[in-house]
Amino acid sequence: MDVVSDAISAVRIGRPSSQRVRVAGSWCTRLAPYDGAGFHVVLEGRCWLLPDGGEPVELGPGDAVLLPHGTGHVIADGPADAARLARAVSFERWSAGTGSRPPAVGGSTASEDGTAVEDGAVVEMLCGKYRLDRSHVHPLLAELPPLVHLPNRDDHADGPGGAGGAGGADPGLRSAIALLGHEVGERLPGSGVALPSLLDLLLVYMIRSWTAANAAPGSRAGTAGTWPAALGDPVTAAALRALHTDPAAPWTNELLAAEAGVSRPTLARRFTALVGRPPMAYLTWWRLTRAAALLRDTPDPLAAVARRVGYSTPYAFSHAFRREFGTTPGQYRTALAAAGDADRARADTGPRRR
Repeated sequence: MDVVSDAISAVRIGRPSSQRVRVAGSWCTRLAPYDGAGFHVVLEGRCWLLPDGGEPVELGPGDAVLLPHGTGHVIADGPADAARLARAVSFERWSAGTGSRPPAVGGSTASEDGTAVEDGAVVEMLCGKYRLDRSHVHPLLAELPPLVHLPNRDDHADGPGGAGGAGGADPGLRSAIALLGHEVGERLPGSGVALPSLLDLLLVYMIRSWTAANAAPGSRAGTAGTWPAALGDPVTAAALRALHTDPAAPWTNELLAAEAGVSRPTLARRFTALVGRPPMAYLTWWRLTRAAALLRDTPDPLAAVARRVGYSTPYAFSHAFRREFGTTPGQYRTALAAAGDADRARADTGPRRR
């Protein structure tokens, strides 16, 4: 595994969700703060995203935006003053048909007051959410800004409705968006399997694009102490790959330095400066973070979890886990199970969407 994949796997829970919406005329809808990450991809037209506490962002065809910390925000046909923001319809009502509803994809296009509009005013986009466990988030994800805007910088984008320019020069992001838009719009056989996988792929490409852009020389984030810089440094990146590929191995500073092809002092200096902690301290933290994910996602007994993350006995594992999380592995798993049961109970008794 690599750092980006592991960082996502450690916090992602449940199944992501997405919708493809098409709307025109005057509209304004609010998405409340969310315990996860949200995204929007504009397939056609232009709109505005107004994050709580942040600057408005205009989005055009092919633009993608990720809100990695679940920041509340409004999306609308244009800039909005405080009075209009206060009247914004919740996205759940807006998209479910209990408020001002966007026309279905493929249907007639009308504004919220029912009047016909010109084709140029149509906006079509993908909107979705990832559910994340933020109790022990990887610093790579914690370092992401409240809003990651990946503008379309490709002058050869596909026509209206296409996603050929999404993500600028990143062909992987463009392809993921195109496939996702097709699956969400058509609901083809097998989409129940394809959609979650494509949504996961989209998240990876968005984070990868941000990391690559901010690791470039001269970028604001491409400086010591940031994760884009850590992943761009060959020595630190080699050490991180080794630790994430086999966290259970009996790593020492000497072995890790040999893996990275440098002396032990060089590894310690570069790794600590870029990651924020020494190599062995990071390894301990990552082993226990990985163990927490295994306790959440698998029924494996504690002894098996301990072995998978590099602890020879359940006792040693439990002692280290309590030091990091303030509770035993068994109590941690029990608390997660109880929280999951409560979430399911609330979902079963909540209002049914039309």
